[in-house]
Parts: sequence; structure tokens; C-alpha cells
Amino acid sequence: MDYPGNLFVVAAPSGAGKSSLVKALMELDSRVQPSVSHTTRAPRGQEKHGREYFFVSQQEFDGMVLAEAFVEWAHVHGQRYGTSKKAIEDRIVQGADVILEIDFQGALQIKKVFANAVLIFILPPSWEELRSRLERRGEDSAEVIELRLRNAALEMAQAREFDFVIINELFERALFDLKAIVHAQRLKFAAQRRARADTFQALNIT
Repeated sequence: MDYPGNLFVVAAPSGAGKSSLVKALMELDSRVQPSVSHTTRAPRGQEKHGREYFFVSQQEFDGMVLAEAFVEWAHVHGQRYGTSKKAIEDRIVQGADVILEIDFQGALQIKKVFANAVLIFILPPSWEELRSRLERRGEDSAEVIELRLRNAALEMAQAREFDFVIINELFERALFDLKAIVHAQRLKFAAQRRARADTFQALNIT
């Protein structure tokens, strides 16, 4: 099904800067709205229920899986994350541009349901920088950091499945690249025809 809005799906290994880039993009572009996922993990820092994530119990998550409420869900770092199909659909039907932060497994599943989804992968400039960012975050133990680095090797091998790849070496340049992808997608023929159907009809363009 064609929707008037665009769906951008951003994946990256932990520590690559995905969340910071997406947050900065939404601050610059009010047309881009977040998609809020469900997770069984506990909130971190200043995270709030319904803003960064819907924090739910294992039992609540099980119920949503059984009800087939998720367009995708996956185990990530020992916790479960899921994306509600209805939450995405409600927004892009209204013409909003929705951006979704997710792991690579979820991104590939999203593409099967929303064929027009634009998949974007964020890479770190090096292994050393990725480790440094994870350590500077100060949120994880040494064991968890090692787990995240091992997972990163598997995750980054999937970058070839994505439409666009951004290397987050200099934050400002990576943000410019992300803005450019969003803007270019809005100018594609199919996207413009969906968003400006009245103009296309008036000009007899089919």
C-alpha cells in the first residue's frame, strides 16, 4: 500500500551515534516524527515511558506478540524490542514522515511490511572509536561492552542490505548526510506524487 508519508528506518551498532543523530534531525526538521517502540528493558537515565520507549513487562510483551500487534520484534542484548504496526501506519497515513531507530533484524522485517521504507545504516569510523564511545557513555559494565562489540561485528555485516550508509566520523557531517537522505526521499517521483497528488493531477501527470 502507498502512504502519503515516508518511513525512515535507522539501524546501527550500539555506540555508533544513531540516537544522537536522529534526535538532532528531529530538532531541525519538524516534519520528521519519532516512532516509539516497546521494550522489556528498564529505562536509562532520563528516559520516560511513551517518549523514548514504551517500557513493558515480559508478560505484556508476550500478549502483544500473541495478538500479532508488532510489525517486528527481536531479542537484542538480552532484552526484547518491538514495533507496533498500527503506531507507524496511523502517522504515515496522515502524511507524516516517521523515523524509526531499530536493530538490523527489525529493519529488514519492516521492509517486508512497508515496501517504501528507506533503510539507513550508521557506521562508526573505526573499532577503536566505537569502543571509546561505549566506554565514555558510562552506562555499561566491561562485560556488556564486550558483548556489544561482538554484536557490532554481526550487525555491521548487514549494512549491505540497507539503502544508505552514513559513517559517523564527524557528527555535523553525518547529520548533514542524514538530512540529505530525508530531503532526497521527499523529492523522489513516487514520494512527490503521493504527497502532492493534487498538483500531479492538475498537471495531468500519472
